Amino acid sequence: MYTFVLYAHILSAVLSIGPFFVLLPLVKRMEAASGNVLDAHIITFKSATRLVKHAGHVLVATGILLIWQGPWQWSTSWIVCTLAVMVASIFFLARAFTPILRQFGGGADHTLLVKKLNRSLWIYILLLLLMLWFMVGKPMFW
Repeated sequence: MYTFVLYAHILSAVLSIGPFFVLLPLVKRMEAASGNVLDAHIITFKSATRLVKHAGHVLVATGILLIWQGPWQWSTSWIVCTLAVMVASIFFLARAFTPILRQFGGGADHTLLVKKLNRSLWIYILLLLLMLWFMVGKPMFW
């Protein structure tokens, strides 16, 4: 059973990070898009973030099960660091994309919105990669 939960955890990590790399070229295309094409890009972006959120739920649930059934304690440094970055990323994700996506078509500066979206995307990717490093590298800080 542990192996199955580990596999689900790894798969959900891939699904939590992977879609954001697909969104990088989409954001680039959003610079020149307008009308129905821009609307389609925004729907795609929202769908990808929805997938990431749900994969994140599986990631957290399987992570809890792995710690409960595995050899690590909750006070292990890489687990504490992962949880700290995860909490920060949850707050960041809640504010990073949806408010910006809502501003498209509302008279706001299109170029500025795309830049904000791109910046938020890279920040979130870096947060996810930091958590991935904690989980894979398992560094011991204390």
